[in-house]
Amino acid sequence: MRIRPLSIEGAWEITPRQHGDSRGLFTEWYRFDRLAEAVGHPLRLAQGNLSVSARDVVRGIHFADVPPGQAKYVTCVRGAVLDVVVDVRVGSPTYGRWEAVRLDDTDRRAVYLAEGLGHGFCALTDDATLSYLCSATYNPSAEHTVHPLDPHLGIDWPATTPLLSARDAAAPSLSEARASGLLPHHDACRSYVDAPGSREIPGPAGS
Repeated sequence: MRIRPLSIEGAWEITPRQHGDSRGLFTEWYRFDRLAEAVGHPLRLAQGNLSVSARDVVRGIHFADVPPGQAKYVTCVRGAVLDVVVDVRVGSPTYGRWEAVRLDDTDRRAVYLAEGLGHGFCALTDDATLSYLCSATYNPSAEHTVHPLDPHLGIDWPATTPLLSARDAAAPSLSEARASGLLPHHDACRSYVDAPGSREIPGPAGS
């Protein structure tokens, strides 16, 4: 397993080693110890999600209030997506920047993103299926979105006509979200992630 940091602090790309023969293949797509060694702390596991999307569907850019935020470990188990990490943390040296990683069922890469970062993806195939592990349970009152087609972000989505949910289509731009006070702050995110006890399993959403 190879784990390398992306250009945005708090985001990593993970490439597992695959073992295959005429019967099929085996791979360790997640290793608690290897990830913790690379990022400096363990990923607490509170929820697992599965997302299936048609080709050209764009989901995101989603992020959560910090604390507790929601760290994610994302991989594509069927088809292919372009996975995008966006730095929405006010005061971050890379605020407003994005980076993309292709996730598919061939290389079986994964992306880890820390609490406070924005996340989205574009389905490159029909039935593109993402599996992701989350550090906190879903809390709708603490979940937010930035418009994925915000021209100031300038994300190069590989879709002629991106298909958005009603929620994402009505989302504010990054600058509007910042003016409304919705965005997390870089220092607060760093302090929370580094704080003793921040890796404990959280209670139910809204608790």
